[in-house]
Amino acid sequence: MSAGESTGEILKSLAVNVAIAVAKGVGAVVSGSGAMLAETLHSSADCGNQLLLLRGVKAAKKPVDKDHPLGHGRALYFYSFIVALLLFFGGGVFSIHEGIHKIMEPEAVEGITMSLIILGLSLVGEGWSCYGNVVELNKRRGETPFFQYLKETKDSDLIIVFGENSAAVLGLVFAGAALLLAHFTGDGRWDGIGSLAIGLVLVGVATFLAREVYSLLVGESADAKTIEVLNQIAEADPNIDQVLNVIAMQQGPGQVMLAMKVKLVQGLDTNGVVEAINSFEREIKVRAPSVKWSFIEPDHAD
Repeated sequence: MSAGESTGEILKSLAVNVAIAVAKGVGAVVSGSGAMLAETLHSSADCGNQLLLLRGVKAAKKPVDKDHPLGHGRALYFYSFIVALLLFFGGGVFSIHEGIHKIMEPEAVEGITMSLIILGLSLVGEGWSCYGNVVELNKRRGETPFFQYLKETKDSDLIIVFGENSAAVLGLVFAGAALLLAHFTGDGRWDGIGSLAIGLVLVGVATFLAREVYSLLVGESADAKTIEVLNQIAEADPNIDQVLNVIAMQQGPGQVMLAMKVKLVQGLDTNGVVEAINSFEREIKVRAPSVKWSFIEPDHAD
């Protein structure tokens, strides 16, 4: 995903969540619903999370400098990991706490008509954002199965936004069901159960996101397609006899650092070795543009 596409998806979700958070807050005050309060806090937290992601996108675009010779691309992974933690503690844990409190000390739910209208409109807005995320994911994943792509993609901001939006859609369904059950049964514990369910969804999504982003933050290899292309380039190069070792590290979305050890054909002098490596690197830039830094070492054995 390009920086422009990434920023556009985040801004779209931010605009939707600001409007939804305000509307849910009104509904929570009118109805006194714990599930609505949980949803209000969830949307408010999402707004803060998307601001953090925008900060991460900006930080990742900083140019290479003396102290950061491989750029700042991993800054986005840092901010994405913070977002996952906030989603876990700021949304999930609080909603679970609120749900347990409402189950232990149930309260009557009032004024559900306005709350249901707000939830319905919120579902339309969140569904629109989530649909846009799915369309973008489908464009990028190609033939890769959807959930496998979520685990393998290096665009942490994309999976964070999709995770937030999909959790929001599911949370809205739970909140609406909880309000209806609490109203028609007269049992306020259903409202607490709704808040508890929302919290569990948020904790589950946040745990998945944190695990995936942590792997990128620590240092993850480039995707399999990039490595396959690099091997194809090497196989087609008449000056390379054998690829001895390949290390392709993801430094940020669309930013790969390549270290490759190759065995060159015999008979090349010093100038021939230099030109062979330079020619190989030029081909990499054309066919694997995500490789921003390449270090090719000629050798006889690994």
